[in-house]
Amino acid sequence: MFKKVLEYAGEYRKTIYASMAVMLIGIVMNVLPFLFLYQLIEPLLLHRNVDVWYVAWRALAIGICGVLYALFYVKGLALSHQAAYKTLKNLRSSLQGKLERQPLGTIQEKGVGTLKKMFIDDIDSIELLLAHALPEGLSNVAVPLFVFIAMFFADWKLALLSLCALPLGLIAMGAMYKAGTSKMGAYYASAQKMNNTIVEYINGMEVVKVFNRDGESYKRFEQDVRGYRDFTLAWYKVCWPWMALYNSILPCLALFTLPIGAYLVLSGASTLPDLALVLCMSFGAGAPLLRALSFMSTLPQINYKITALEQLMNAPALEQKENPFSGKDHSISFENVRFAYKEEEVLHGISLTVPEGSLTALVGESGSGKSTLAKLLVHYYDVTGGSIQVGGQDLRDMSVEALNDRISYVSQEQFLFNMSLLENIRLGKPDATDKEVLAAAEKAQCGEFLARLPQGIHTMAGDGGKQLSGGERQRISLARAILKDAPIVVLDEATAFMDPENEEKMNAAIAEIIKGKTVIVIAHRLHSIVSADQICVLNNGRIAGIGRHETLLENCPEYAKLWQAAEGSAAWGITANAALEGGDIQ
Repeated sequence: MFKKVLEYAGEYRKTIYASMAVMLIGIVMNVLPFLFLYQLIEPLLLHRNVDVWYVAWRALAIGICGVLYALFYVKGLALSHQAAYKTLKNLRSSLQGKLERQPLGTIQEKGVGTLKKMFIDDIDSIELLLAHALPEGLSNVAVPLFVFIAMFFADWKLALLSLCALPLGLIAMGAMYKAGTSKMGAYYASAQKMNNTIVEYINGMEVVKVFNRDGESYKRFEQDVRGYRDFTLAWYKVCWPWMALYNSILPCLALFTLPIGAYLVLSGASTLPDLALVLCMSFGAGAPLLRALSFMSTLPQINYKITALEQLMNAPALEQKENPFSGKDHSISFENVRFAYKEEEVLHGISLTVPEGSLTALVGESGSGKSTLAKLLVHYYDVTGGSIQVGGQDLRDMSVEALNDRISYVSQEQFLFNMSLLENIRLGKPDATDKEVLAAAEKAQCGEFLARLPQGIHTMAGDGGKQLSGGERQRISLARAILKDAPIVVLDEATAFMDPENEEKMNAAIAEIIKGKTVIVIAHRLHSIVSADQICVLNNGRIAGIGRHETLLENCPEYAKLWQAAEGSAAWGITANAALEGGDIQ
């Protein structure tokens, strides 16, 4: 396990080793005073006279050792923390790089709470291993080891007595680890569940208030928080008795040495000075030994967290190569495409060709696979069967960057960063001038609401774009796509948040933007796509029909059903008087 962590330390391994060496010297300085103490006790035991300087020099040495211990130990901790935080930086960077190569859908499935816990909480907890367990733990183990060896040179019988306390303490520690590890999985699962619930509770606060679901939502929030509390207390409850036991036994190396050693001295098997020496060394080794073993309690947790991080980092990466785009044109071909969310297949052998410069509409009931097909085109996921090609080149044979340069994707929900609207739009083309950004905003019909904002296009979007309405955020997102000017455009319900007046303006703007481009439109409002070059009707992950509007009305019952529903919804309405008088809905 140490090897895995040290791999991320990179060039800072030397700093970790230096911290261990410095800390080892510090611990030695903390043990040496007991040797000087023995030198003060020995003359008393042997009734030997010593001068005042003999006592003064050893007392001074004890004081100097105390100062040196503090200096070396603090310096060792400073070096270990410096190396630890550099290593955490490398670990986060490595994790970020691996996540960026995974399918975006896979990342989102993990949930914000889980990712936050892994990126922040779990990685921060590894700091304990790097800054303390490695340098402090190993250094504190080394010193008692040398002390025990010295004890055997002094008196092997008394040394064995000093070791007798260790098995009892280690048995208690082992019992604590065994009991604690059995509950560790449930503890971490409850922590992840609580994190996800808290994030969901905060993000959904508006819906909760509007629909008066405070009690129900808070009940779930409270249950998960209580669940985490109960798992934590249950974990500690089984560990506490054993923890108290080994904390009492392990530092008390004189537990057997003092009574039995005294008997050996009285019987003549050992000498009184040797007993005093071994006792002094026992007192000096007890504290470092307990401190070293105290870090053992972190090892099961650290191992669990590192394993979880490795599982996250080792998830299958998105299939791609570093090749540039080399397709002959910008036509799109879906060839027997299959896709499954986990174990459930949702697309069953989709084959569809979108000619360059054409407009293809994907229609169907909710859950039919329209958005999934569009996300596969932008390599949101890897297909589980078949292939998707742009200009004859498989998506997996080019880099995601090369693909993204060719496609502008505008989905129903678009995220705005908490920076100016100008910079949010400029994300579509980072080297664009302010003039180009403003022109794109005008084409996306943003001018009207930008004029109302106090700082115009320089207004901050707020967290997630909360300063704007849903329709305004959608137009900013469309402005990004306009500025990008990619040869392929995918519009996934791009007018979903538009009122009728603004939708008409948006449709006019979109009609100008998509000229000469290969366009795929996903729409529930069929009236907006009747003039499409081809319409692909999806039903339960399969193609029910492909053709123009008129042809599908005659030959595709599924499309005719959708059109009939669209016609009915267009005629649906409520008159104010009828609503007030309890009249009919029409």
